[in-house]
Amino acid sequence: MDHYRPAHHERAPESYGRLRVCGTGLEAAHWLTERAPGHGEFGTAAGVAAPGFAAYARVLHPASLEEQPVRWAAVAAAYGREVAPNTPWHELIGADRDYQNADVYGLAGVWNEHPAEGPTPPGVAEALIPVLARHTRTVEHCWFGLWHGYGRWDFDHVPTFETPHREEVLLAGTLADAVSPASLDEFAELPDLWWPQDRAWCLGGDVDLVSTYVGGSPALIAELLAAPELEAHPVAPGDAVS
Repeated sequence: MDHYRPAHHERAPESYGRLRVCGTGLEAAHWLTERAPGHGEFGTAAGVAAPGFAAYARVLHPASLEEQPVRWAAVAAAYGREVAPNTPWHELIGADRDYQNADVYGLAGVWNEHPAEGPTPPGVAEALIPVLARHTRTVEHCWFGLWHGYGRWDFDHVPTFETPHREEVLLAGTLADAVSPASLDEFAELPDLWWPQDRAWCLGGDVDLVSTYVGGSPALIAELLAAPELEAHPVAPGDAVS
């Protein structure tokens, strides 16, 4: 019999950073929930972001060395490998899929912390925002999804919408507000899903991933791939995620 006390979670605030928690009405997310069979399946790029876009990109979360970001390409070069668009991190470093449980990891002088698992890290988000802003007409009116299962706050009183294998709390704000939850504390997750009112693109992350996926126009994806602050690769909507 389990004698542990249940974890105490604080009741979720009305605002998550500067993002408004939507306690009623999920109409803005209906387009994400009404997916045709075979489109946007769990574990695919379009399943993490959203189906139906002309192009997709995988944006890598950096590793780090003494808390400074390290690109996957630099890690790959140190191991004599290359980063392909769908290379999983564990394969890049020659580790088992369950690398998080290793007693020793890293490579002296190259990296000593794995890429952050979960939604888009704040540093990556800050580099993404100006690029995404150039490809929507509704930068001041955006929507966001935060996975209900992170467990930091009690969202049980808030309605949720479903994406493949996930339940999301709906948030609203400007595109710049996407990074505002980081002001709550250093462990606060940013939203998993971002999309503007005009649905020009959709960004998706997940608790189990070390990458962020973006679906949008070919012009947007080309700009993401060329952005010097980002490490991104083109992917297909049905590609497996990692």
